[in-house]
Parts: sequence; C-alpha cells; structure tokens
Amino acid sequence: MAVIAVIDYGMGNLHSVAKALEHVAPNQQVIISGDSQRIAEADRVVLPGVGAMRDCIKAMHDAGVAELVHRISRDRPFLGVCVGMQALLEHSTENGGVDALGLFPGRVQRFENGLIDASGAPCKVPHMGWNQVEQTLDHPLWQGIDNQARFYFVHSYYARPEPRDQVAGLCTYQVPFAAAIARDSIFATQFHPEKSAADGLRLYRNFAHWDGRY
Repeated sequence: MAVIAVIDYGMGNLHSVAKALEHVAPNQQVIISGDSQRIAEADRVVLPGVGAMRDCIKAMHDAGVAELVHRISRDRPFLGVCVGMQALLEHSTENGGVDALGLFPGRVQRFENGLIDASGAPCKVPHMGWNQVEQTLDHPLWQGIDNQARFYFVHSYYARPEPRDQVAGLCTYQVPFAAAIARDSIFATQFHPEKSAADGLRLYRNFAHWDGRY
C-alpha cells in the first residue's frame, strides 16, 4: 500500500490535512509523523504549516525536517501548504527577516497596510477568505479544476518567487501574488486545500495519484 506522509514538526494543521487525504485516497495509508525514516520511506510527502515563519523554520531545523525536505523533495511527489509553501522560498521579511529553506528563489513579504480594493474599500490584513486562482501552468494537480476556481486563504505574507515560470497559480489581493508554485516533483499552495471544498479535495486527490512529473 502506498504511503502519504504528513510531516509533523510541531506546527501545522496536521489532522485536517490528513483527514482530507484519507477521504480522497482511501486505498493509501496516510500517516502523520516526525520520524525521519518513516517520512523518507513514504511515497508522497506533505509539508503543512501555520503561524510565524521564524517559529516554523526553527521547528523544522530542530526536528531535522529542513535537511529532510531538501532530500526527499527531489525524487517523489511533494506538496507544501500555506506556510509550508512560504518556507520553500529563500527568505521572508517576517519577524525582522528569516532565511527559509531555499528550494525556490524568491522572497516572502507582508501585504502593505492601506491597500484599497476595486470598490474603494480597504483590503484587510490578513487576507482571509475565498479568492480566485488563475492557473498559470498546465499542471496535473489542476486536472479537473476550473481556471479561476476559488480557494480559501488565510495569510498576511505572500510569496514572490523568481523566476516567474515556477508560479503555477496567481491570485490578486490588490497586488498579484503566487497562490501556487511548482518545479519538478514539488507543488505548493498558499491556500488551504482542506478548507477549499470540492476543488480543494480534487487537488488533494490529484496529488494522491500524481507521479511527480508534468
């Protein structure tokens, strides 16, 4: 039986992610684990994350997850979610500046205060709620999901990866930002698929059957 490992490094919405994966992949074993060997033996790996970037990166290093992510994301389907996506970039301006894992070039920065939407109303920070995602890469994880489908976001910081050809999905909250990034066997989302109704579950289902190529 194939195994999907949800990495437990002490931070993240682990159980809701695992429950969603169990729902869409009943023929696979979903485990929540911080054990490096068990994670390294899994067929697919998910890196969730919530909270402050500094705390997440520290927890990853303390748990040995940082080095593990570099290694296992090279040769199997790997999915980052929310801060688990932001952590894949080089640097975040959060907490006065934090070096992240550096799998993708680029940085994470805060939405500016005082942004105004098209109707003249202020854009609140954090960006919280449903928003459309433009699919900018023809990727297997978008299969069966309409372009401009709506997903659920909760974040005050957003990713600006470089080069732009690694952006798999774009969203706009007065400024355009990466809603999803992809390279080789890695895909990551700023939004929460487990909170995004049918389209979020479809993305998890696609991941559970993805072979890591596109």
